[in-house]
Amino acid sequence: MTAEAGRGQSRKPGDGAPSAMAPVRLRRLNRWLVEGMREDLADLYVESRVTAPGDGYRRPDRRHFLDRLTTDMRRPGFGVVIAERDGLVGCAFGFPVRGDGSWWFGFDGALPRGVGQLTVSGGVFAFGDILIRPHPQDRGLARRLQKRLLTDHQASLGATLVDRADRATSAELRSWGWLDIGALRRLLGTTTFRALVLPVGERTTARLEGINAMPGGGGPGGP
Repeated sequence: MTAEAGRGQSRKPGDGAPSAMAPVRLRRLNRWLVEGMREDLADLYVESRVTAPGDGYRRPDRRHFLDRLTTDMRRPGFGVVIAERDGLVGCAFGFPVRGDGSWWFGFDGALPRGVGQLTVSGGVFAFGDILIRPHPQDRGLARRLQKRLLTDHQASLGATLVDRADRATSAELRSWGWLDIGALRRLLGTTTFRALVLPVGERTTARLEGINAMPGGGGPGGP
């Protein structure tokens, strides 16, 4: 049909006209529901970690992701929020950081004072992963998932670790509001991570003033 022939004619549902996308719904899951969605979450992980050829970082490891998910599910306070449209389009999960500061063991240098204080007070929540199926309409979905999970757990600060070689994930997290505070190496591992934090609200942001200027860029992820 030419442009002239189509002028003045109304379109009907199903005749090829673009339809509005269904809204994204956020939903909390308990451990039992997560167990039943393990393979779907692994599929989402692989899709969300698609990288451009030559970016220098390894391909997504589905088995490693499932192992991490299993480990995190056993932690006290484990929480999951998923995003659904016609199917699964996003997910964020994690657990509260213990007040003894053990989650930060292996941090290179002195942990920023504000981060240490929030850890002791029980205000830090560690993200195991944030997964978003690539789609131009979902640019704000990661922020929604982050906010929902932190709000549900009444946390003032999000925290996560990213392999320092995974620059793509690091850059993406920064675009979602995360701040890189330094390097961390797990005592029993050989991988060096970048430690990132996500302040909630103006008061927490003020307590972390100056972190933005810290050297070392990198990115987040889960240990």
